[in-house]
Amino acid sequence: MPKAVWFLIIGMFINTMGNSFLWPLHTIYMHDHLGQTLTMAGFVLMINAGTGVVGNLLGGYLFDRIGGYKSIMSGIILSMVALLLLTFWHGWPAYIWFVAILGFSGGIIFPSMYALVGSVWPEGGRKAFNAIYLAQNLGVAIGPAVAGFVADRNINNIFLANLLTYVLFLVIATVYYRKMSVAPNINASVLKSSKKIKQKAPFYAMMIVSIGYMLTWIAYVQWTSTISTHVLDLGITLKQYSLLWTINGALILAAQPLIKPIINRLEHRIKTQMIIGIVIFMGSFVVVSFAEDYTMFIVAMVVLTLGEIFVWPAVPTLADQLAPKGREGFYQGIVNSMATIGRMIGPFAGGIMVDVYGIQAMFYVFTVLIALAIVPTLLYDRPLKKVTNAKDVI
Repeated sequence: MPKAVWFLIIGMFINTMGNSFLWPLHTIYMHDHLGQTLTMAGFVLMINAGTGVVGNLLGGYLFDRIGGYKSIMSGIILSMVALLLLTFWHGWPAYIWFVAILGFSGGIIFPSMYALVGSVWPEGGRKAFNAIYLAQNLGVAIGPAVAGFVADRNINNIFLANLLTYVLFLVIATVYYRKMSVAPNINASVLKSSKKIKQKAPFYAMMIVSIGYMLTWIAYVQWTSTISTHVLDLGITLKQYSLLWTINGALILAAQPLIKPIINRLEHRIKTQMIIGIVIFMGSFVVVSFAEDYTMFIVAMVVLTLGEIFVWPAVPTLADQLAPKGREGFYQGIVNSMATIGRMIGPFAGGIMVDVYGIQAMFYVFTVLIALAIVPTLLYDRPLKKVTNAKDVI
């Protein structure tokens, strides 16, 4: 693995660790500390994710125009400004505006990181994106545990803790990412080039599979929104809830030796990988719908984690394979945007459902939604069958 990839891994780990101080606790903070309903909390998270979509699109555009280093730095600096303000003003409604800015700035960073790792290690294939994915989950393993510890003493300190991780990320990016910048205009962005797509089959395939990806994210984010408050309502502590995400991240790392033989066998069958993961996702929602004690929530999280190991790295890998030469930023922007749309819809829809119909209705509806994600996943390669060498990307 090239040295440049290691620095991207370290940066992604620090970035995700800092972000995971906040995202599992947003709904809990708004509901329990700011006195907002789940619907309102979901609406704020929808705004956060909506600005993230814009950030994703702009991130791909900036990557293609000015290179990875400058686009990542712009996202880091804007995030630091928002977190500095949030550290001092985290009441209502200021919380809404700063969370919206964080969604936008974070959205700029992620597609640039994925496109950059694909550029500096093009022969890495899935390994390159899996490395970034593992870095994210190492951050998820450590971040919530630290956040739970901090929040138990004073939940307001999590904003400062997140700010400090961005300072460290800024130092790493300044020192190491400048050297790996990609020349401007190598890739085509979503904003500038979507109107001049010449190879339409890969684009159609990417859009179809991204619909399934979005549906899985709509369900997945319930764990950070409606399920988080449900856990506390059952008498489980904030520290125990945060520990669930530590289990998630740690299991992803620990399961790699067990999953690797399966992934290697299915290396050129990404569709199969995704379907396996989606079916396992469904199982996690079935388990959590019956959970009444902490042990069952741990079981549900373990099942959820096994599902995401198959799905989350597969989609950006597929995007990289489908992307025509010079369209890498464009396709990674699509992937990140669809995931962010899922994160935008999920908390708001889930919040309304729980407030109106109750938590069990939410579990049933989102289990069906995950099942629906199988359909576009099965059908995405139809446009590719009309093109030569389609087998290389399915």
